[in-house]
Amino acid sequence: MIRPILTAACLALTLVGAAPAQPSPDHLIVAPGAILWGPAPPSLPPGARSALLYGDPAKPELFVMRLRFPKGYRVAPHIHPLPEVVTVISGRGLLGFGRKADGAQTHRLTPGTFMVTPANAPHYARFEEDTVLQLSTTGPWSITYVDPADDPRNARR
Repeated sequence: MIRPILTAACLALTLVGAAPAQPSPDHLIVAPGAILWGPAPPSLPPGARSALLYGDPAKPELFVMRLRFPKGYRVAPHIHPLPEVVTVISGRGLLGFGRKADGAQTHRLTPGTFMVTPANAPHYARFEEDTVLQLSTTGPWSITYVDPADDPRNARR
């Protein structure tokens, strides 16, 4: 009598251990078709689109954002106060480092490219085709252009 009860108890414990894990309330999955695109932050020139996937760029917390840049789009030399971790999802372009967009220190961006831009490191970008980047960093997020005349927020006033 005890043996069948022990066998049933062991089987029940084994099945419970094999049950698929349920996502925690903090678990997040965003399918590509569910990404909601909107205008990019006003610190970027008009024409870019953005989608916030996680977190809040205005708060001192981790956030993940996708940015979509059209063919021919350029971002003038600028800095960010914190490091950025970026992966190219699709498209092609160039990322350069320095205070002038002279193309002397550019690196090719292709799908799958991973990069980290250090805090306060001047950099710039040019996109040769429609390109999507995924950016992860800690907020609050900001852009300071090397030349204030390049800041699109100044042109919109």
